[in-house]
Amino acid sequence: MLAALEAMRGESGLPPFAVDVFDVDTDPALEARYDELVPVLADDEGRELCHYFLDAAKVREYLGAIR
Repeated sequence: MLAALEAMRGESGLPPFAVDVFDVDTDPALEARYDELVPVLADDEGRELCHYFLDAAKVREYLGAIR
């Protein structure tokens, strides 16, 4: 998922974005919340955008809404 997300950087029409990677297994709260959904992509508020595979359409929609 990370490679697919990184490939979206610089895509025409998308604003710049940062990616922070966390090891869910080292944080009991994250492990309890996401458990079997790893890898997971969530926004700064913890809202899940997608898990297992990158949902590029949903990420584009999210990034377009925060411009």
